[in-house]
Amino acid sequence: MKTEIIQRVAALRDFMKSHQLSAFIIPSTDPHSGEYIPAHWESRKFISGFTGSAGTAVITLDDAGLWTDSRYFLQAANELEGSGIRLFKDKLPETPSITDWLGSVLNAGELVGIDGWVNTAAQAASLREELAAKGLTLTVTEDPFNTIWEGRPCLPKDAIFLHDIKYAGISCTDKIAQIQEKIKANGSTSILISALDDIAWTLNLRGCDVHCNPIFISYLLITPESNTLYIIEEKVSDEVRAYLQEHHVDIRPYDCLAQDLKEYKSKHAERLQVSTTVNETLYSLAVEYADAIIAPSPVGLMKSYKNAVEIEGFRRCMERDGVAMVKFIRWVKEAVKTGNETEMSADKVLCGFRAEQALFKGISFDTIAGYKEHAAIVHYEATPETDIPLKPEGLLLLDSGAQYLDGTTDITRTIWLGNPANIPAAVKRDYTAVLKGHIALARARFPKGTRGNQLDVLARQFLWQEGMTYGHGTGHGVGHFMGCHEGPQNIRTDNNPNPLQVGNICSDEPGIYRANEYGIRTENLIAVRECSNLGAQATGETFLEFETLTLCYYDTNMIDISRMTKDEIDWINAYHNWVYTEIAPLLSTEVAAFLQAKCQPIATQY
Repeated sequence: MKTEIIQRVAALRDFMKSHQLSAFIIPSTDPHSGEYIPAHWESRKFISGFTGSAGTAVITLDDAGLWTDSRYFLQAANELEGSGIRLFKDKLPETPSITDWLGSVLNAGELVGIDGWVNTAAQAASLREELAAKGLTLTVTEDPFNTIWEGRPCLPKDAIFLHDIKYAGISCTDKIAQIQEKIKANGSTSILISALDDIAWTLNLRGCDVHCNPIFISYLLITPESNTLYIIEEKVSDEVRAYLQEHHVDIRPYDCLAQDLKEYKSKHAERLQVSTTVNETLYSLAVEYADAIIAPSPVGLMKSYKNAVEIEGFRRCMERDGVAMVKFIRWVKEAVKTGNETEMSADKVLCGFRAEQALFKGISFDTIAGYKEHAAIVHYEATPETDIPLKPEGLLLLDSGAQYLDGTTDITRTIWLGNPANIPAAVKRDYTAVLKGHIALARARFPKGTRGNQLDVLARQFLWQEGMTYGHGTGHGVGHFMGCHEGPQNIRTDNNPNPLQVGNICSDEPGIYRANEYGIRTENLIAVRECSNLGAQATGETFLEFETLTLCYYDTNMIDISRMTKDEIDWINAYHNWVYTEIAPLLSTEVAAFLQAKCQPIATQY
């Protein structure tokens, strides 16, 4: 594989020489700024061999680097070894930015290339300004991988399908009307939408073009005269075509949008609203030919406020997902005694338990089943080369989720596979610190207008007291039968200006990772709602809180009770009572008995 990577980099350098480029920047995105992308646009993976979901490769004529975040430091180091591509650990104080590095290895006046289709307008503008400050020039080129990538995967042509309003809660027509009302504030009634999850949500349609994400490659142009879906027409069945016609949405070929933008002024009187998150190529065309208004799309925010039907769907799918999780944990604790199971085989069994559940449509991301030292790799994914047997000892970190027609799940549990009497004190200390932070965030009450970064410390405080921390965010947004990672809301140290709002779904997942030893993470999904009862504490302000959605017990054998408060223990006991009450009726007698034993109240010293 390393030889192939070296050859691919050499081919890219030949392309660069033919275009007088001294460097080329390859991000992890596609023309729709997606986090998870179709294989056709996995150019960064192709050129570097690094398989993580986030990272940027930079190739010069005689050097190469890959920038990625702390989730992937260990993984990237392993995958890049012997490739000639250096690892740059992004956001560490000693790590130069991409533009700083290029400024140090290139000469003034040299050209740096990007593909305008896979870089947003905002990214291109930032790169252009930063490189100019180094005496370098950014230039937009054709996609080099059309030339150098032999056997490049084609764009997917699988059929799209309807997402019934009984799950979506609001019709396509009503959503389009709401979007048009929102953009009036910017002096426009027309908008170009390029984010695939925004399009799927708006139209109440789903697809399977992106692994684990029920979305489809397309663009959506909304104007007062017409609404147009740009899509590979083979993907549209007669049923979907009739549905779109009913909701006044026309169909045009996917690759016609660029030309249609050039003709926009001759067909539409309205100025077109575009966002800087639109790719650089389309953004430039819109600015030149459509007298575009530059403003953030309202759809991301609209999508993040889950309606009552969607919230109820989350509650119901969590019950079924909890059934699958409990059945799996019971199975794995016995199965490891045979010595025949591995990280990958355990993942298959878990997927099988989920597939038994009603409305199941697939996994929501590739399962992280990290055993022992693999659990210290935050986004570890077992491969045939790394897969290891599970034994009746040590920790298994299991981060997994599923797509259901009525919601999306994401849950992490850290499971002790051996005799509880053999759990090391250090493991109990770490597990308890993680769990205390997890509970503190779940129990939080906060005034309306609070941002996620203001709550992040609640989950980290007990780790900080022990001189520990973690590099990833505490919480990400979650879509409804959509992407497992969804914005704009999140809970992390970064200063996100978007406050948490009623209807937002977030994860709650603090963790600790000890390289070459183990990793511990605990994750539930939580929904923002108004406080139901503040009693005498009420000050007249609107306060918000979280509703815990995930249903699966915690491994209480790993808790150091001496480090827990009475309120924390009471919370766990109440949570376990709720889990048992909701899930037990859906389980066989044997599995229900297993769950009942795991949900017994924790005895306390208080």
